[in-house]
Amino acid sequence: MQKLIFQMLISLDGYYEGLNHEIDWHVVEDEFNDYAHNLIQSAGIILFGRVTYQMMASFWPSAVALRTDPVTAKLMNETPKIVFSKTLKTVDWKNTTLINTDPVKEISRLKKLPGKDLVMLASSDLAVSLLKEGVIDEFQVIINPIILGSGKSLFKGLD
Repeated sequence: MQKLIFQMLISLDGYYEGLNHEIDWHVVEDEFNDYAHNLIQSAGIILFGRVTYQMMASFWPSAVALRTDPVTAKLMNETPKIVFSKTLKTVDWKNTTLINTDPVKEISRLKKLPGKDLVMLASSDLAVSLLKEGVIDEFQVIINPIILGSGKSLFKGLD
């Protein structure tokens, strides 16, 4: 039986992106990369919402990613991925499946299968909907040493 692990980088005051969607303050260094590589290697499938998928798909297959971070690029490109979206019609990132039906139902089905864990990177809107339904089994929240003061809160939308 698989579990769903949700991973996110946040500021000290709980924001995962600034007011203008900026994430350039995320601290990504050797220690984080070692952690991220282990997390991705533990994943049978990486899950994304549409916004995070589009950001990741625009970077990891690129020549820049392959040149500047070949280990992470290989892991991200080779690991099977699912994007949950009601608006996307197609996906073109290698090893990616588009699901436009109920994510809770699909993830619950996947969790019953044998294999490695499911890992959701970022995708806070999807995470909030899954959290409300009790589908997330583990949270790995990394706090960056910065105070943004405003932006989008990690769990915006929770009562």
